[in-house]
Order: sequence, then structure tokens, then C-alpha cells
Amino acid sequence: MAEQHQREVWLRGPLPNVPALLQPVAHALLQAKEEVNRLMADFPEIYLWIQPVGMASPGFHLQHMAGVIDRLFTYAQAEPLTQHQMDFLHGEGKAPQNQDSVAALLDGFAKRVDEAVEKLSAVDEATLTEVRGVGRAQIPSTVIGLYVHAAEHVMRHLGQLLVTVRMLKGG
Repeated sequence: MAEQHQREVWLRGPLPNVPALLQPVAHALLQAKEEVNRLMADFPEIYLWIQPVGMASPGFHLQHMAGVIDRLFTYAQAEPLTQHQMDFLHGEGKAPQNQDSVAALLDGFAKRVDEAVEKLSAVDEATLTEVRGVGRAQIPSTVIGLYVHAAEHVMRHLGQLLVTVRMLKGG
């Protein structure tokens, strides 16, 4: 059993209750959560908002990954963004007054991933090709397109976070 937990999430088998077509989305989000937690273990708080050579800070990536999931899943449910979501978006990358800790940002990201997987469990596969509007301009996408993009975008930022953290840690 320990060997199975060493495998990447997608190799551990299907997740219960998640529709077959959304398994890759859930797997990617859960994989990102595991990798972010490993990467950020013992990360020095003093580096959280540093932008090496103009790159985005680790704090930004942690905020943005959580925010992207929240926003894209909201659009997939055919709902507009709330004022709270807009405020969160505009605050991404800015060190909050309370100086969010690494632990707080990791917790926020983990909760967002867990909520997303739970939401995926409730999706009717027959709705996946339905059109959904994105943003104020209501640019057309589909339910599955939004879910896939959420997972893809999170993984893209995970890669950027990996490089930034390694730079800041000096190796």
C-alpha cells in the first residue's frame, strides 16, 4: 500500500464519485496539491513575497492557483463572480496587511482543491459540452473546457512556483 502512495495521483486509480471524463481534472488538481505541499515544506516566510528577477512571488502563485480554481469553477456553474472573488483577484500578488503565512496560503490552496474535487463529483457528464460565458465579456467556453483549463492553469503555475522557489532557496 505504501508503494501506491508513491505513485502519482493519476496512477492510483479512479476517484470515487468523480465522473470518468473529469477524472484527469481531479487527478491533476490533487497532484498539484501534493507537489505544492512538498515544495513549500520549510519554505522561509521571508521569501514569500520576493520577486526574483521580476518573476512572480511564491505568494502570488499560491494565491493565484486557489483563485483560478475558484473563478473557473464558478463560471462552469454558470454563475457570475462575486465581489469577494473580484477583490481576491485584484489582491493576488500583493502581500496582505496580515502577511499571509506559507501555512495559511497552503491551507487555502488545499481547501480550494478539495472543494473543487467535491464539486466535480456532483457534475452531470451530460452538461460538459454546455456553453458557459467567461468574464464580463462572456467569452464562450464549455463546462469541460473550464474544468480542464483550471487544472492546466494550476499545473502551469506549479511549474513556475517550482522554479521560483528553487531560485530563492539557492539551488
